[in-house]
Amino acid sequence: MKNRFLDKKWNEIISRFIGKTILVIGDVMLDEYIWGEVERISPEAPVPVVRVNSETWVPGGAANVAHNISSLGGRPIILGVIGSDPPGRKLKKLLRQNGIDPRRLIVDPRRPTVTKSRILAGHQQVVRIDREYNTVLGDDLRGRLLETVHGLGSEIDGIILEDYAKGVISQEVIPELIEFAHRRNHFLVVDPNGSRHFTYHGADLVTPNYKEAIEMAGKGREVELERLGRTLLQKWGSASVLITLGEEGMCLFERRKKLFHIPTVAREVFDVSGAGDTVIGTVALALAAGADLKAASFLANCAAGVVVGKLGTATVTPEELRSTLNWQ
Repeated sequence: MKNRFLDKKWNEIISRFIGKTILVIGDVMLDEYIWGEVERISPEAPVPVVRVNSETWVPGGAANVAHNISSLGGRPIILGVIGSDPPGRKLKKLLRQNGIDPRRLIVDPRRPTVTKSRILAGHQQVVRIDREYNTVLGDDLRGRLLETVHGLGSEIDGIILEDYAKGVISQEVIPELIEFAHRRNHFLVVDPNGSRHFTYHGADLVTPNYKEAIEMAGKGREVELERLGRTLLQKWGSASVLITLGEEGMCLFERRKKLFHIPTVAREVFDVSGAGDTVIGTVALALAAGADLKAASFLANCAAGVVVGKLGTATVTPEELRSTLNWQ
């Protein structure tokens, strides 16, 4: 079926991803995957016994956003807090291996590096173990974070705030970061967390999933989508809201414009872990490359359609993105 967007020069937009610098501020974490097989139930308790075959580690949280940007050809600058511990050192090593400079990560020996360990039997996740410390940053760490941001100057093309509710993003830092973006003429996009009722006055875009949108709007589950989006625009004070709807695609809401619905392009869904990271990373790169918001949202929808077809926290490449566009 011919897509209404195919008259746009997608290859030109994607080719302009290369070298675009996006500052990613938020909760970085290490994602661990323990792969194995289940052959019996434990005699100690009614739980499966997983015989481990292998273990893998990938950047998670805000670090996965940076990984997606790097995979698409952009240049991410990652800013967050890690512990002085083995998971923190492993995360820094993984970032370097993927072409991401970890030197601006702030090390705090009082906070463990956030780690999510997933145990999988075949393609089925058996259990997830979280190691985290989610207290809001104190004055010292918050000051160091803001000082780092102000020291970047004109080096960046845009800013992402990635909130996993682990303490880096707070209402105390949001206004100053938005003001900094305005002064430097950078766009600023936010991936919010449903448990936090923050405001984002002056942000260019906020990208909740449907569950988060319902929670943050304080509405019931049967609320009409148009009303939901308009409520969030008013509550957050952002210029636009992009609600991801899983198998139903995405809806973009802009002030004084009709809602814009983008159907899903996913052909198979294996794992939605990190799909929101892919969405916001792709949106930011597309905006930095000169795309308008509708085009950027459409590209992000295509990118998300790729990663949900992979198992575990995943990224998308320019070639995969182009292939999905050609399939449309």
